[in-house]
Amino acid sequence: MSDRSAVLPQYLFPKQALTNFAGWVAGKERGAVTTWIIRRFVAKYGVDMGEALESDINYYKSFNQFFTRALKPGVRPLAQADLVCPVDGAISQFGAIEGDQIFQAKGHNYTTTALVGGDAVLAARFAHGSFATLYLSPKDYHRIHMPCDGRLVRMIHVPGDLFSVNPVTARGVPGLFARNERVVCVFEAAHGPFVLVLVGATIVGSMATVWHGVVNPPRGGELREWHYADQQIVLGQGDEMGRFLLGSTVVMLFPSPPLAFNPDWAPTRTVRLGEAMANFANL
Repeated sequence: MSDRSAVLPQYLFPKQALTNFAGWVAGKERGAVTTWIIRRFVAKYGVDMGEALESDINYYKSFNQFFTRALKPGVRPLAQADLVCPVDGAISQFGAIEGDQIFQAKGHNYTTTALVGGDAVLAARFAHGSFATLYLSPKDYHRIHMPCDGRLVRMIHVPGDLFSVNPVTARGVPGLFARNERVVCVFEAAHGPFVLVLVGATIVGSMATVWHGVVNPPRGGELREWHYADQQIVLGQGDEMGRFLLGSTVVMLFPSPPLAFNPDWAPTRTVRLGEAMANFANL
């Protein structure tokens, strides 16, 4: 079966209703039922609870509390690199932005302008720069951290579809990451701007940031944005910046010149929070 045929049912599913229902269920505290669901999830996906700050499954009152669990201090040390990996997950794609084109999968590109919600001026800052797309599977730790020090200047919530973001869907749905609902976080750093995008997906109940809290829901049909240039919201490398309530994907944009990525990186490779991602090529 081709990838396009495999994702065809997703066009027909009531993704919005399914996502709303999943978010409602995941937020409920149902005692022994919740514990049973978590235990089944841990067994099915091979979640390593030994790394969790609270390793006892009975501690978690809701599935969301479990899913956004914290890690024990020290289990994800930060590498000596200009940019560190912001999540646990797997590499979808990474590399140079060709003009304004970001590579999604064989046969599929999308534009930086589409990714950031249509702001061509913002997108132009990343022309001929670099991108990295990282996929978080259900078993992964689902908090997102900073790849480097940065000062928050803007956040944009872009409404959109709720396709799955797994590798098969990335190969089968054109413009997936610029098509799904997403939260675009814009930072200024010592070496220029960077964008960190939290991409929504089917049954991702919500996305949240440390400075705002839950961004969605609500899920309206209009783009929303917040400006922080007059505030001093500064996060250090490795600091938590947000989280997914159920899994998804992170896309990052960096300006030209292109980055020197970790030579061990390759598509589909597993990555861990804090490992070396890239260094600035002009240093």
